[in-house]
Amino acid sequence: MAYSNSEFDLKDFRIPDYILVPELEVEAVSYVPECPVIVFINSKSGGQLGGDLLITYRSLLNEKQVFDVNQEAPDKSLSRIYVNLEKLKHKEDDFAFKIQERLRIIVAGGDGTAGWLLGVVSDLKLSQPPPIATVPLGTGNNLPFSFGWGKKNPGTDSRAVESFLGQVKKAKEMKIDSWHILMRMKAPKEGACDPIAPLELPHSLHAFHRVSETDSLNMEGYHTFRGGFWNYFSMGMDAQVSYAFHTERKLHPEKFTNQLVNQGTYARLGCTQGWFAASLFHPASKNIAQVAKISVMKKVGGQWEELKISNSIRSIVCLNLPSFSGGFNPWGTPNAKRRRDRGLTAPFVDDRLIEIVGFRDAWHGLVLLAPKGHGTRLAQAHRIRFEFHKGAADHTFMRIDGEPWKQPLPVDDDTVVVEISHLGQVKMLATDNCKSKSCEHPTPPPAHETEEPDSNEEEEEGEEWKKFGAAETFRIPDDVDISQLS
Repeated sequence: MAYSNSEFDLKDFRIPDYILVPELEVEAVSYVPECPVIVFINSKSGGQLGGDLLITYRSLLNEKQVFDVNQEAPDKSLSRIYVNLEKLKHKEDDFAFKIQERLRIIVAGGDGTAGWLLGVVSDLKLSQPPPIATVPLGTGNNLPFSFGWGKKNPGTDSRAVESFLGQVKKAKEMKIDSWHILMRMKAPKEGACDPIAPLELPHSLHAFHRVSETDSLNMEGYHTFRGGFWNYFSMGMDAQVSYAFHTERKLHPEKFTNQLVNQGTYARLGCTQGWFAASLFHPASKNIAQVAKISVMKKVGGQWEELKISNSIRSIVCLNLPSFSGGFNPWGTPNAKRRRDRGLTAPFVDDRLIEIVGFRDAWHGLVLLAPKGHGTRLAQAHRIRFEFHKGAADHTFMRIDGEPWKQPLPVDDDTVVVEISHLGQVKMLATDNCKSKSCEHPTPPPAHETEEPDSNEEEEEGEEWKKFGAAETFRIPDDVDISQLS
């Protein structure tokens, strides 16, 4: 149902200038908005949709509360606003208290843009972190779909935006886990495993120079990269297809001006990269078991266990949310027998566990189209470690929340290490159609999502320029009590 287009209704979302711009004089405000929002839009996402959405939001709200992330990084925008809120609260501005208490964030873009905002909010370590709603504008849109905001952009005209604002006002808060990723690789003198140029890495993965001396994964002569993600880390053929898509879009941006065309191009590349005929086009030397040793720690403080996987697995996904490749749930809902025999659970988004799933090829992935289809469940873990040694392959492909890269592998006796561990939690906004489930408030799945029936069929046993960590770049004025921000 569309939200009413009345001035009174729009006041529920508007924020006055003096809250957003520190230099301005305090205004006398007679009306406190019920749902004040800060809006971040990637004007380059979704072809022309991002730019159109930016114009509409600025026409309906205070244009100073609507930001284009291509014009100013959200860490700067959001930190400036919160520093100003703290100053106003110190002056006992009651309106500032109420704005901070009710504030919600809207982010429109692909999963990379949404993940960027989640990272910024996480980095700020606010005493009252605002929950985040996501507008789908990218090709995958896994984050919006997971929390009930849909797979496709809801529209860019005034009516559609007002309807979305109405949903944001009614949305419920839900915590989700965030995951830390660390990659260590030796700085070689020569060979294919040269240091990776920063621009070739995902925006959420960046060089980390100030590492504790007690950190065993940081050693002299090595490069250490750290980052974070909320949806997934994947490796293998699916990341290779994604890398081909991003490479082609960078070379020919004029061909990627429509969301549906982008999704069609992605499917075409899946064919040309051999993902549907992996046994013919993908050498066995690049299968996961041939390039990496995988270890898991299944619970906090547990022991590392080696994870054995089938030699046929060509892609592995470490999944936090029940949405991958545009809405599929690779983990599914294990039945009672598998929960008992293998200790598997439903995929909760706040249980501090990540689901590890394997795929042989794209045809294997098509089982996700079935009502109870899923990939090869490998494990659920609190920490995961990949160790890459010298082998037949000199590189593999990796992807974090939609951002892929080509990862060189060792050419000598060194080891490349990728380790994933639980970091913390952030707050999302979810609609009544939310697909994600919380372990704090477990509810029975809808009738069309019931757990798979017990059967004799056995699973294969044992088978977006911005940095996460940007809080270090903030410069908070000396007259602000920093303890109030943490």
